[in-house]
Amino acid sequence: MEVFNIEDELNKLPHKPGVYIMHDENEAILYVGKALDLHNRVRQYFRSGHGHNNSPKILKMVSQISFFEYIITASEMEALVLECNLIKEYRPKYNTLMTDDKGYPYIMITINDDFPRIMKSHRMKRDKNLYFGPYTDNKAVNDTIHLIKKLFKIRNCNRDLDNRKNNDRPCLYYQIGECPGPCAGLISKEEYHKYIDKAASFLNGNTKDILKELTDQMKQQAADMEFEKAAETRDLIESINKISEKQRINATSTDDRDIIALARNNEDAVISIFFVREGTLLGRENHHMNIDVNDTDTEIITAFVKQYYMATPYIPKEILTVSPIEETELITEFLTDKKGQKVTILVPQKGDKKGLVKLASDNANLVLSQDIERIKRQEKRTIGACKEIADIIDKENVSRLEAFDISNISGYHSVASMVVFIDGKPKRNAYRKFRLRTVEGPDDYASMKEVLSRRFTNETLGDFPDVLMMDGGKGQVHIAEAVLNSLGLEIPVCGMVKDDNHRTRGLYYKDKEVEFKEGSEAIRMITALQDETHRFAITYHKLLRSNEQVKSILDDIKGIGTRRKKALLLHFKDIDAIKQASIEELAAVDGMNIKSATEVYNFFN
Repeated sequence: MEVFNIEDELNKLPHKPGVYIMHDENEAILYVGKALDLHNRVRQYFRSGHGHNNSPKILKMVSQISFFEYIITASEMEALVLECNLIKEYRPKYNTLMTDDKGYPYIMITINDDFPRIMKSHRMKRDKNLYFGPYTDNKAVNDTIHLIKKLFKIRNCNRDLDNRKNNDRPCLYYQIGECPGPCAGLISKEEYHKYIDKAASFLNGNTKDILKELTDQMKQQAADMEFEKAAETRDLIESINKISEKQRINATSTDDRDIIALARNNEDAVISIFFVREGTLLGRENHHMNIDVNDTDTEIITAFVKQYYMATPYIPKEILTVSPIEETELITEFLTDKKGQKVTILVPQKGDKKGLVKLASDNANLVLSQDIERIKRQEKRTIGACKEIADIIDKENVSRLEAFDISNISGYHSVASMVVFIDGKPKRNAYRKFRLRTVEGPDDYASMKEVLSRRFTNETLGDFPDVLMMDGGKGQVHIAEAVLNSLGLEIPVCGMVKDDNHRTRGLYYKDKEVEFKEGSEAIRMITALQDETHRFAITYHKLLRSNEQVKSILDDIKGIGTRRKKALLLHFKDIDAIKQASIEELAAVDGMNIKSATEVYNFFN
């Protein structure tokens, strides 16, 4: 890289809005920021006497800047969006960051379908469906959906009812009284939509009429001496009461609002956010922030608001905060545009709203005192373990680890697994499986050479690792180093070495074995990585062998193609379990229906 002259580059900065990115000498990103005027803003970092440069954190960051780059945008709004996206992607060292990344499930009704379904959605889209939430508990969402389907007789299948035939047989749920049978034309669209309307009303919190109806039904069943049915209805009433238990915290308002409060010490901060929907406290969440001792409350709250609302799909009409935020006008404009209606951000000074913020603040302080030690222990096990490895290989930072393993039985179906750990924790959606193409027989070295070549020449497999971890010693390490050298890549390679009892004992790096101290967090993480790599490869290998062994059996069943065969094998694991399954159990498998389940059941029975 040619020499970067900071003074010359500062003079070239345009008087335009955009995002600036600070790099160190190793090209790592130190900080991402946005500016209405890039020329004026970026120059401030390198000029003494400016207010924000008095912070020791900023001074330390500036001392490490080797070069910077910038991206011009059409407006400050575009710069705000780009800044948030880059911070989320690169997680720069000197930005104030949320340390957790939660998902916020919704309950969705496909309201414009002829016969709508109710299901969970991980994000709210701008489509024609009806959304309820966000909810803070995945299990509660699943339980609620299950109850609603049972209570209001909402169809449970995913059949295409637009192409149904009038003589189709109704499914199992119709037979047990939990579906009105739209699949067989046994209910009109208008009648079915009455069930949907009741379900939507329930999700909006209107449970009073439903509870009264069920209570009357329970009493009548008891009077008729149908005690089992009465007991079932009683249990249903209890479930509804449990799900609809909500704390009414502001009966004077039906607006949706979020309440954001902060608790902090010199190193850690907890943000508590309370969700109020139609005057009802729906739930709360706590987020931990990495901060610097010199960060102000305003800076921390601002960083949270930008990162949180960039990621979550639902924006309330009002956001109450314990401290004012920076760039209120710009952030409010962005949230208003995202929501499609006016959003207000304010710091309440008195009354009920100030009481809500105090409630959230009390919660944040409680979480900070209770959780901080637990969080630090967890970070020691994960980020601390990565730091140990970074020290061993003399790198400033290690985040992404990749490990590979070859699995074969006498050369049968040689396969490989790629397992990814990021910041000491498994990143399962980045795992990959490889079926060997060019190697026949049990040749682990040739197999590893093929797999690594495919991994590092396929751009779709994600970012390259900070460290490549090989399951073995010198031989595997040298194979990996040869592949990387042939591709012109400089990535440290370590071998995960086991002792005579097959326990991970250390790393093989640069032709030397490094042993860890007793109680090392790094050795625990490496052991977990090695075990996970073995498990993933063996699971894939078993699946391939299982597919091979049952191919002729399942392919002889009418209506069972490749997709359903794979779904059955993944669900039941082996052919014996499929043979023993009932029609109901078979029909519950993804992609199956009563007709195909009956075919499978009859074939084996």
